[in-house]
Amino acid sequence: MPKQFERRVVHGILVRLAQEVAARYSGWDAGVTLRLGGTTRSRTASSDQAAGDFERRQVRLREGPSLTAFSTGQFVRVDDLAGDQRYPRLAAASLGGAAAAFSFPLRHGETCLGALTLTRDVPCQLDEQMRSAVQALADVAAAHLLSATARRRALAVSDGYRESSLHDALTGLPNRLLLQQRLEHAARRAQRSHCAVAVLFADLDRFKSVNDTYGHAVGDELLVAVAERLEALVRPGDTLARVSGDEFVVLCEDFADPDDVERLAVRIGDCFTAPFLAGGILLHCTASVGIAYSGPGESVTDQLVVDADMAMYQAKKQGGAVHKVIDLRDAQDVHDRTRLEQDLHGAASRGELALWYQPIVRSRDGLVTGVEALLRWTHPVSGPVPALVAVGVAERNGLIGEIGAWVLEQGCRDRALWLAAHPERPLSLSVNVSALQLMGLGFAADVRDVLAATGMDPAALVLEVTEGVFIEDADRALGVLDDLKALGVALALDDFGTGYCSLGYLRRFPVDVVKIDQGFIADIGRDPAGVAIVGAVTTLAHALGMRVTAEGIETEQQRAEVDSIGCESSQGFLFARPMTGDDLVVHLGRAPGRPLLLPPERAHV
Repeated sequence: MPKQFERRVVHGILVRLAQEVAARYSGWDAGVTLRLGGTTRSRTASSDQAAGDFERRQVRLREGPSLTAFSTGQFVRVDDLAGDQRYPRLAAASLGGAAAAFSFPLRHGETCLGALTLTRDVPCQLDEQMRSAVQALADVAAAHLLSATARRRALAVSDGYRESSLHDALTGLPNRLLLQQRLEHAARRAQRSHCAVAVLFADLDRFKSVNDTYGHAVGDELLVAVAERLEALVRPGDTLARVSGDEFVVLCEDFADPDDVERLAVRIGDCFTAPFLAGGILLHCTASVGIAYSGPGESVTDQLVVDADMAMYQAKKQGGAVHKVIDLRDAQDVHDRTRLEQDLHGAASRGELALWYQPIVRSRDGLVTGVEALLRWTHPVSGPVPALVAVGVAERNGLIGEIGAWVLEQGCRDRALWLAAHPERPLSLSVNVSALQLMGLGFAADVRDVLAATGMDPAALVLEVTEGVFIEDADRALGVLDDLKALGVALALDDFGTGYCSLGYLRRFPVDVVKIDQGFIADIGRDPAGVAIVGAVTTLAHALGMRVTAEGIETEQQRAEVDSIGCESSQGFLFARPMTGDDLVVHLGRAPGRPLLLPPERAHV
């Protein structure tokens, strides 16, 4: 499945690139050819049949502007194909078809992956503005192609790839969402047949050291290799899923005896005996496995996965490389976490919620120009609750609208205090908006009410959304975003670069700021793909009149690189960690570019 999934992703990138260009430039056809293994094998896609025929004709005849652009890495123009002496056989074979052709290399550094070709049925020329914009599209596509083939990170989430939203982008395995669906199916089946269900939760031991030592590209290849071995072990009716990072879950239904699951756990451990080949390196790796059962007639719920997770941590405590069945006495702490869903009700009124802020700075000199609001929940018993957990709880129990409104209003009121203390620093305020919150009834009206109640300048408010808001209902999302733009607020697309469909979003949706995913920033200095993607996305965003923020800046090299590329803004630990509103007021009085060093007990991520 991983290789098939990769081919599907690559083909999707090619098709979307051709369709994107043809949609933007009326009267033009677009075809793209990806060269595989040198120049002997290729993969083509096109906006229509005529463009596809032109691409395949060049491959068959072994001549044409596409091949020249690929071999030289340079833009090739053919204003009049019939009168061009470079491609006589192509001109003769294209009578009645393409009359002009312009080929753009799919470039990645010094490497060319293929070419994008625009054709027209009449001789013509291409103006410089259009040439620059199309080359930017080609460069972005090249970066994503490299990511898909070398690291398998590209994930198409358009309507034609709804199935991909249920699978992990890296390994092609079912993801957490599909696992949840399979678990619900198992629950219904177990209720009817009184069959037993088991979950095995496997976590690689010391996987972080692989990423730290050899880089994330090698780590990704290791995860793919592990997935392929695990996939060969499970029964046809079982579900193997990658739920996050280096965590894999096996859902076993209708097994005859618990010993069957025990034997599977042993086989999982045994499959790690032989080393894995990743990035040309032989890596020895082990895994800790936790097991949880639901006996015949017992209910099957999400708690089964939680219990298996707890059992896995019990195995970790024993040193790893073992498997362990859940000890329910130790699992009590995990069961207590379910109380968070009840305890979040009224947390704001009890003063348990707070906002911390991470500065967003001007890349060239570190001047603070804005802040991103980050939710903090301090539970009276459990202590600090991670923000992702708090948001997840709010989404599950229907409180996300209420919590989101509190965050928005509190952030606006805090900004008024900073503005009073530093009137010369009218910072922008960025607030994250979840998909459920954005798509809820009356969200734009809620924002309007908060702006009115707090006196907030709409132009200073930036609402950050991720690509996930467009997956289920892009038309509705567009309507909500248009309503928000009518209020005068700015919109940012967060974590940009994790899916090729983002190119379509940039053109279709009213986005003001593109925030490049920190995973690509982390690659700067160790993987050329990171620089390629950051540069290509920045060029495209600027061509569409958008600003760019680079997330996750941790080193001076990363800051200098994104500044030279043209990212106007940056955000990351190099400049400042998240801080309280009071600390921010102090920070604003400091010289630009100087990080705010807080005591450890006050410096929370």
